[in-house]
Amino acid sequence: MAVTEEKKEGLLETVKTIVWALVIAGVFRTLFFQPFWIPSGSMKDTLLIGDFLFVNKMAYGYSQYSCPFSMCTFIDGRWFGSEPERGDVIVFRHPVNGTDFIKRLIGLPGDTVQMRDGRLYLNGEPVAVEETEPFVETKEPQGPQRLTPRCANDPVAVGEDCIKERFAERLPGEEEPHSILNIASTGTDDTPVFTVPEGEYFFMGDNRDNSRDSRVPRSIGGVGFVPYENLIGRADRVVFSSAGAQMFFVWTWRLDRFFEEIV
Repeated sequence: MAVTEEKKEGLLETVKTIVWALVIAGVFRTLFFQPFWIPSGSMKDTLLIGDFLFVNKMAYGYSQYSCPFSMCTFIDGRWFGSEPERGDVIVFRHPVNGTDFIKRLIGLPGDTVQMRDGRLYLNGEPVAVEETEPFVETKEPQGPQRLTPRCANDPVAVGEDCIKERFAERLPGEEEPHSILNIASTGTDDTPVFTVPEGEYFFMGDNRDNSRDSRVPRSIGGVGFVPYENLIGRADRVVFSSAGAQMFFVWTWRLDRFFEEIV
């Protein structure tokens, strides 16, 4: 009989341990870091399809999406973090459809943003840019969605080199330049002047011709301006990366991207 009671007590302790582990993991995910898997190529070559990262939800303080279920309504969320900076790579909630997006912060409240012939202008001044070596990848289906990349040298057969022009762009205040890609002339290469409203932000993808971002009106599926309340957190580092359709295909892991800093 004693043995049976000991087994029951042991089972109960195991269940308690599992429950507490789940509670701690849930709190950790809710308050501190959120996992995010890169599903598309809008941020190439900074982020590739299949990159896995953790989003720092404390970077800018807590908003309704970085701290859900009204857990942080008793505090001034911004007190816990810094202000977003130009050049930050940020995960945010789409203002219309509610999906999670990841883009680079380009325009702060009060800034004017415009694209002219594929060149970015901030507050009326062209942003410093310098051409670097092209970005080359294989033209083949990528990731779980099996997306085939667009190429500046199209038409390209499957299995051949897919080439995009690459530039180093440095936003005002950035310590280091970030990489941007160019594929072809598109409708978002020339835009009107956008004036970023107070409390909102302007985002763009690094793969400039393959990103539906703040340059595109919400009415046709774009992002438009993004309110502070929609910010989830900052992406600082790639933790894991897989080029295959499934993350368990170990032969598709990109070992050189593990724990790579996001610039």
